[in-house]
Amino acid sequence: MKLKITKNKSSSSSHLKANIDNATVDSFGAEWHKFNQSDLDDEETNTLFNKYFSFFPWNQLPPSSEGFDMGCGSGRWANLVALKVGTLNCIDPSKQAIKVAQATMKDKTNINFINADAESTGLSKLSQDFGYSLGVLHHIPDTSRALQACTKLLKPGAPFLLYLYYKFDNRPIWFRYIWRLSELLRYIISKLPEILKFLITDLIAMIIYFPLAKLSNIIERLGKNPSSIPLSFYRNSSFYTMRTDSRDRFGTPLEQRFSKKEIIRMMEEADLHEIKFSSEEPYWVAIGIKN
Repeated sequence: MKLKITKNKSSSSSHLKANIDNATVDSFGAEWHKFNQSDLDDEETNTLFNKYFSFFPWNQLPPSSEGFDMGCGSGRWANLVALKVGTLNCIDPSKQAIKVAQATMKDKTNINFINADAESTGLSKLSQDFGYSLGVLHHIPDTSRALQACTKLLKPGAPFLLYLYYKFDNRPIWFRYIWRLSELLRYIISKLPEILKFLITDLIAMIIYFPLAKLSNIIERLGKNPSSIPLSFYRNSSFYTMRTDSRDRFGTPLEQRFSKKEIIRMMEEADLHEIKFSSEEPYWVAIGIKN
């Protein structure tokens, strides 16, 4: 199969307002152009991939399976998923992100690139053997509606892997106060010109992410549990990943967070069942099966 791009179309539900935030789409296009993940080594890429896909049922997919990556970004996950499936539809509303993903996977012949939002992919309902959306749907105005648009594409029995930012519902209350402070920073930084966004978020990665990550790494090496330290998730990550995620966290105009109960409710409303959550960071990674 040859690589191709399907141009974005208007929402299939013409009576509904488009479920997309253009400023956020543009912001991610700029982010993936800057951080195309080419500087991430294979070991770290595979480690991160396994954190998300650790309980994905690869062995249950049919031969020559076809599925989709909703919000493919730079293609960092799709690049590995494509090795395990028949056909992968990489969907993103940002033309700039699609171009980066094409460059990332220029050696892959089983990928379709679709420049569209979740509701205008051009894919047929009940046509996909699997799907996933990692760190994307919480950047859409109506996350529940976008999730339902995703699952409408799935065949009955197809798995869907989802990652949404959590509300710190499994954390002490002081974590939430830190988040509220960071939200104020995000509100300010996300409105700045791109050049300033990258400068400031790089500084945040340097003076906040990096020291806390290294402290967590030291504590872990001493045989202690560092999970109570903010940003301990990055204790074994490269500075490149910290820069990327700092830009993601503080440079994105629209961000929402959800509790585990809220995610379960949205997944059930999207006709998913047998819902399971990863017990480890990042929170919350969940998988469900289409009814």
